[in-house]
Amino acid sequence: MNRAQISLLAHADHPIAAPLDDDSVRLLLDRVLPHVDARVLDLGCGGAEWLLRALAARPRLRAEGVDVSADALARAREAAHALGVQDRLVLHREDAADFAPAHTFDVVLSVGATHAFGGLRATLAAARRHLAPGGRVLIGDGFWERAPSPEAEEVLGDLGDLPSVMDTVAAGGWTPVGGHISARGELDAYEWAWTGSLGSWALDHPADPDRDQALAAAGTHRDEWLRGYRDCFGFVCLVLRPTSG
Repeated sequence: MNRAQISLLAHADHPIAAPLDDDSVRLLLDRVLPHVDARVLDLGCGGAEWLLRALAARPRLRAEGVDVSADALARAREAAHALGVQDRLVLHREDAADFAPAHTFDVVLSVGATHAFGGLRATLAAARRHLAPGGRVLIGDGFWERAPSPEAEEVLGDLGDLPSVMDTVAAGGWTPVGGHISARGELDAYEWAWTGSLGSWALDHPADPDRDQALAAAGTHRDEWLRGYRDCFGFVCLVLRPTSG
């Protein structure tokens, strides 16, 4: 069982692959989506849940998503057919950092996927390349709410604090016009869903050869969360417009 398969199982009960509840997702989409004909791109879309909700809410939108996971994209296609939005959704299986479409987009999303580009600064640069004049970007990334322990840094890497995130945004030539900082309940609900969904799958499939690996992955993740980063990790989503140009 590879990392993509584990992630797909872990997000079964929390298809938004970030610590946001449904109301927060709806409010962010309302803030970033236009009410006219528009093209929307999600870089690192996973199961394309952001795009599916956007298409359901705005019948005049067209959307494209990019991800390396064939399993996640297959699930996205199934969900799009179930919602009746498959004719307005195009999915690309490739590295989001290498995506080179022939046209630009009115909205670019990338929530919880900055690792695909090597960090926030590079993600913002990629979003700008794909953004049409007058467009908006929705970006979501982690930050340290307080000084992390060495164990937390080992798990989540070199994050900045929230002022540092905002400095990176400003230095990239962006102005925030909306945002959301995930509440403790959203952060905890995401982690419980991640570990619980994976653990439940393992218990429901006792004869599966991947059962023990799934249980171990759920336990390791839960331990890293509770003993490592729970008290210092935060997550912010920002709606951005180019400051100039």
